[in-house]
Amino acid sequence: MSSLANGATKSLDRSNLVPFSSRLKEGRALAQDVWSIFNAANLPSDCINLGQGYMNFAPPEWITKAAEEALNKVAPNHYSHPRGRIRLREAIRDFYEPLFGRSLDVESEILVTSGANEGQYSVFVAFLEQGDEVIMFEPFFDQYLPSVTFNGGKPVYVPLHPPAPHIEKPTSDDWTIDIDEVRRAITSRTKMIIINTPHNPVGKVFTRAELEAIAKVAEEFNLLVMSDEVYDCLVFDKKEHVRFATLPGMWDRTVTVGSAGKAFAATGWRVGWLIAPKSIIQPTLAATTRIVFCSNSPLQEAAAAGLEQAKKHSFFETQCAQYEERRAVLIDAFDRLGLKYTLPEGSYFILLDISNLDFPEDYPFPESVLGRGRDFRACWFIAMEVGVSSIPVSEFYCEEHAGIGEVYARFAFCKDVDTLKAAAERLQNLKPYLKH
Repeated sequence: MSSLANGATKSLDRSNLVPFSSRLKEGRALAQDVWSIFNAANLPSDCINLGQGYMNFAPPEWITKAAEEALNKVAPNHYSHPRGRIRLREAIRDFYEPLFGRSLDVESEILVTSGANEGQYSVFVAFLEQGDEVIMFEPFFDQYLPSVTFNGGKPVYVPLHPPAPHIEKPTSDDWTIDIDEVRRAITSRTKMIIINTPHNPVGKVFTRAELEAIAKVAEEFNLLVMSDEVYDCLVFDKKEHVRFATLPGMWDRTVTVGSAGKAFAATGWRVGWLIAPKSIIQPTLAATTRIVFCSNSPLQEAAAAGLEQAKKHSFFETQCAQYEERRAVLIDAFDRLGLKYTLPEGSYFILLDISNLDFPEDYPFPESVLGRGRDFRACWFIAMEVGVSSIPVSEFYCEEHAGIGEVYARFAFCKDVDTLKAAAERLQNLKPYLKH
């Protein structure tokens, strides 16, 4: 009898004894995401990766040297204070005080986090109640969605409107918001609005007038504002980067998000920071302390050195000029193809209009691409046929608005110039597949 019982037990499927949380489904966390589909493992070995937004070059030597020095000391190899190492908080204060036009308290208004993403997640933990609504502009950085839903929030989507078809040479400024749409999206459950400027993936640098209009709405409806400004060091063409927290009345309701990874070409360091009034930082500190306790100690020291010495090395000015050169390489490639694109005025992404790409419908696409937007098939075709990977932009939209994103592929230019030039030449092989 016992052997029968054992046999019956062995025949049962025990792989899913305990059901997982529904929030994973709601946040698309279990769906095969775009990053796993367009992963190097799935693409030709010599494919040039312009899809993911990480650099193929090292941080400046004077910053990596600071990391080495920290590793060879005792204190930076151990726990930091959950607020962040005091050297980095003081460096953030000294760097940002002139930009915010106000004094910043390192004990109550600055919080170091394990990358910008963990910082944002901690804000959601600290402030969202079940059913609270969060307004997100589309296309949106894909991590916002699961981070909101995991914490009981409900995303409410307001699309950025793409450039009008008659605009021959659109810029990211031609992607516009309709403030009346924002207003109509607000309900009695709306708690927060997320702004991303400079914007990923559009490259839009929100204008002062646009941000002032959002500020009026935030004040009227008493909204918390998360201003994701991780690309604040990458603004081109003499555009003005307006820090949302500096607008009248907005300091008290805004948390500004920053990133050492984006600033210093060190995305794997996972060091970010939040700047906000005590009323926002204190509950967020309580959350981040329970999520990670503290962030990477030696690399906080290196990030501090980066901010401390940036002016001496004219680092951000030089870096912007280098990125403008990189941007120009891809722009030239698209111009030679005769394809329309959005000229980004911030960040390091270009949206290419792929509506004129005519690929065979019977091309051997993998199952992961079939059933997704046309942009998934277009990006797969480009990667396999010309050896340059990009990211389909419909991934950054909700299902209802995915058709807007299907027209575009996102190409990252945070690569060295030689790599970008090689990609530019490969892309010319798309000419036979373009509609005339």
